[in-house]
Amino acid sequence: MASTKILVPNMGDFKDVEVIEILVKEGQQIKKNDSLITLESDKSSVEVPATHEGIVEKINIKVGNKVNQGDLILSLKSENKTEEKKVTANKEQKIEKKVEDKKPKIIKTKEIIPTTPSSQSGTKSASPKVRKFARELGANVLEIPGSQRSGRVSEEDVKNFIRSQVTVSGGKVEKKIHKEEYPHEEFGEIQLKDIPRVKKLSGPQLVRSWTEIPHVTQHEEIDITEMEQFRSSLYDYYSGEMIKVTPLAFISKALISALKAFPNFNASIDPIHNKIIYKKYFHLGFAVDTPHGLMVPKIRDVDQMSIKEIGEALKKTSKLCRELKIDKKEFFGGSMTISSLGGIGGTFFTPIINPPEVAILGVGKSFDKLIKLKGKIVSRKILPISLSYDHRIIDGAEGARFCVYLSECLGKDFAFKLAV
Repeated sequence: MASTKILVPNMGDFKDVEVIEILVKEGQQIKKNDSLITLESDKSSVEVPATHEGIVEKINIKVGNKVNQGDLILSLKSENKTEEKKVTANKEQKIEKKVEDKKPKIIKTKEIIPTTPSSQSGTKSASPKVRKFARELGANVLEIPGSQRSGRVSEEDVKNFIRSQVTVSGGKVEKKIHKEEYPHEEFGEIQLKDIPRVKKLSGPQLVRSWTEIPHVTQHEEIDITEMEQFRSSLYDYYSGEMIKVTPLAFISKALISALKAFPNFNASIDPIHNKIIYKKYFHLGFAVDTPHGLMVPKIRDVDQMSIKEIGEALKKTSKLCRELKIDKKEFFGGSMTISSLGGIGGTFFTPIINPPEVAILGVGKSFDKLIKLKGKIVSRKILPISLSYDHRIIDGAEGARFCVYLSECLGKDFAFKLAV
């Protein structure tokens, strides 16, 4: 047996091209022109064919390696030419001898079927474009059943495979576990910890929300200069002490006013009866950051509270969450949720809807902004908001009007919109 080396061919101007797939394995019999590896550059993917036939002796590259022209791909064991000639001559002599025999005989010959990428062990027939599409979706093309001729995988096969991987039923998510090709500890020191119980419970709910609800998120900047001036000037007439009220209390009051003006935001979908449930109550959910994970309790009948009462309810509920003393029922039956990052920082983000609600308001950290007002450049206090809503019930125009209305409720005439 002779050893043959197969090198990376001339690829033009491409250099340091990444190996994204190895289509053969050691000990495998291959034919000339069988695909060996798949290379991918910024512009395209290409499969490198075998220039000889034989048995794969040793593979010299791995997935993720960068290769150039002339680099060694693998070595083959192949029969030398003299032995091949002897074998061919012996076969010809046997055939001539059988032809001379006058009696008809059935000659059993072994059928040689050319090897294709789809028939090779551990490979799958698919175009480089489809392979790249599958990788981008986190799928292994080897696991995808092909519907095309000879089991060839198409883009539609990839899409159907991805859909089959995740099924949502009653809030429970079943998904095939993806196994990493290399363990994390192979690259350095790691530490294993249990996922906090609160995050274990909220995880399936978040997946259900993101996979079942068509999210749309709109962003807006609200001028709250006058509201902040009023809030910082509050004090107790009897004690003379300043009254501290969180901006979230003002935002909550404004949100209640907006929910009354836009009832589609205070609704839920009944998927069984294909109906919309409109709620006549106003229970707001608040995302509370705790050492145990994010919790979203509800404050009941916020429409019947003053701004000061809302602020006190927020403090009390947050304390119960951090101490894990809040009742389980308080996490259900909300109208809409507010997720505020104002105390941490940041501006805009994409909050995920908390089902069965149909909308959530994200609030960022307020900042100063220079704007032109009445011909003068002045500094104004700006509040960034991000409104996510269920597009099955709320369309873009209604979402925009909701943001405008909320801006008016928190704007310079906020005192006329809110009942303090």
